[in-house]
Amino acid sequence: MEFNLGNLDLSIIVIYLIGVILLGFYFSSKHEDAEDYFLAGRNLTWPIIGFSLFASNMSSNSLVGLAGAGYADGFSVYSYEWMAVFVLILFAVFFLPFYLKNKIFTIPEYLEKRYSYTVRAYASSIAIILNILVD
Repeated sequence: MEFNLGNLDLSIIVIYLIGVILLGFYFSSKHEDAEDYFLAGRNLTWPIIGFSLFASNMSSNSLVGLAGAGYADGFSVYSYEWMAVFVLILFAVFFLPFYLKNKIFTIPEYLEKRYSYTVRAYASSIAIILNILVD
């Protein structure tokens, strides 16, 4: 199977990327700092936060990869998603209070406060690379 991108495909990708960048600049200019931008001023309700977590968990892996793996290997593949429920509950009980108390809103931020910026950059780089290559 050959994979070719035509001019129309590349144009759509470029327009999409430019649009995302412009939206990011537009909305970031309306906020005072990164915390205000990423956490919406800490003014969101629980249903909106829940939908945000759900949307963050959805990816091409969830929509295409797990469907294909389910077809090939059976329904047991979806235990991956059920484990997320338990992991998020454990996170909420054990880690969330610490994060809220210390006003930390990302794991890389915690790594920087605990260790150094170098550790934060390294962990972030590894996460991005693995997300691209594995997911």
